[in-house]
Amino acid sequence: MAEYISLYMFLAVCLLLMLGYPVAFTLAGTALAFAAGGILAGSFDPDFLAALPGRIFGTISNTTLIAVPLFILMGVILEKSRVAEELLGSMAKVFGGLRGGLGISVVVVGMLLAASTGIVGATVVTMGLLSLPSMLRSGYSPSLATGTICATGTLGQIIPPSIALVLLGDILSNAYQKAQLSMNIFNPETVSVGDLFIGAVLPGLALVAMYILYLLIYARFKPESAPAAIGERVSIGEILKGLLPPLTLILIVLGSILAGAATPTEAAGIGAVGALILALLKGQMDLKRLREVVTNTMEVTCMVFMILIGAAVFSLVFRGFG
Repeated sequence: MAEYISLYMFLAVCLLLMLGYPVAFTLAGTALAFAAGGILAGSFDPDFLAALPGRIFGTISNTTLIAVPLFILMGVILEKSRVAEELLGSMAKVFGGLRGGLGISVVVVGMLLAASTGIVGATVVTMGLLSLPSMLRSGYSPSLATGTICATGTLGQIIPPSIALVLLGDILSNAYQKAQLSMNIFNPETVSVGDLFIGAVLPGLALVAMYILYLLIYARFKPESAPAAIGERVSIGEILKGLLPPLTLILIVLGSILAGAATPTEAAGIGAVGALILALLKGQMDLKRLREVVTNTMEVTCMVFMILIGAAVFSLVFRGFG
């Protein structure tokens, strides 16, 4: 019976998540409940829990994770400075005359936002508020419009600088070093966040290309579900006005990481300062909005670290059951 407890833990977590309970409390609560039951049943050693404070402290004090609040800050500043709105307007004018063009513009803007922010939630909410009404007004089917926005929002998970890749980089680095030490390799190499960023660029671009190809094929066979919008003439200056700010930020942040000139943490700091300067130049930042930016950044950062703490509790108890 004891050997199946780990499986029951996993199933309990899946069930609670599907019922809508918060991820952090689901992970930690399930683990502690099973640990308490295991202690009463004599199948779990309570000494395992003595390592819990050290694990939590190690998670909070991990220097690699400094990049997380900085990337979140950069993303929130860009969200508040209406960069996405200008981008979407420019891309809609460029691609709007094509069947499925509005959907393509959403994918392109989502790609640029993902490469600028690395936050999935901000991308989905922003794209939903800006693009869904215009897509529905243009005659897009609700399923295609909402599906395009949701699929585009997930690009932030894979396209650097992704918060998920920063978290995975820390986990993979520790696991890889432990594996090498177990093989008596006492000068272990490491897997850096920068390595993951480099490895994720091509898959992310391939995903964008497949989304665009799907929209073109869908519009070809179901033109009534993805009609062409009324074409508008757009000047190169208008396009550059919407494209240059995020592209410059992307080149500075990702370029410095890929060229080896800066670590992800340093690049995140540069990106946050660059986003703030961009917002100031656009006249979209004052003390009230800055307070909102800082508050939103703290909320999202706390959510991320609560999930990490919950995962640390869950993994410790999971390992304690063997």
